[in-house]
Amino acid sequence: MELSDSLLPRIDDDAPFWEAAHDHELRMQQCGECGYVRWPPSPLCPECWSEAYEWAELSGEGVVNTWVVFHRSYFRDFDDEVPYNVAEIELEEGPRYLANVVDCENDDLYRGMPVEVVFEDVTEAVTLPKFRPR
Repeated sequence: MELSDSLLPRIDDDAPFWEAAHDHELRMQQCGECGYVRWPPSPLCPECWSEAYEWAELSGEGVVNTWVVFHRSYFRDFDDEVPYNVAEIELEEGPRYLANVVDCENDDLYRGMPVEVVFEDVTEAVTLPKFRPR
């Protein structure tokens, strides 16, 4: 799928996340004090308020918590993708992340479905984490 620049993610404070995705790794902030893994990134841990953190590599495994299937295209770039899903994935390490579930019919999605991360190289600079059943 080709995306116009306006639909590509804005890389800012989450640059380490996107750099890792480009290398086909899933990384999120992990507190250097209490170990809490968080998404989206923030300067303070929401559990202990520590400013210490690292970008830890995650297992890339999780379960589908909830999802929606879009039957209408709101952006021309997605015209060929309809119907497509957007799922909230509860990662093994705790954070929840919104992504598409691929290699699966939309009707086969279910709450608690075990999934694993896969990566789609959208442009030379942007790689999107997506998930597939495991």
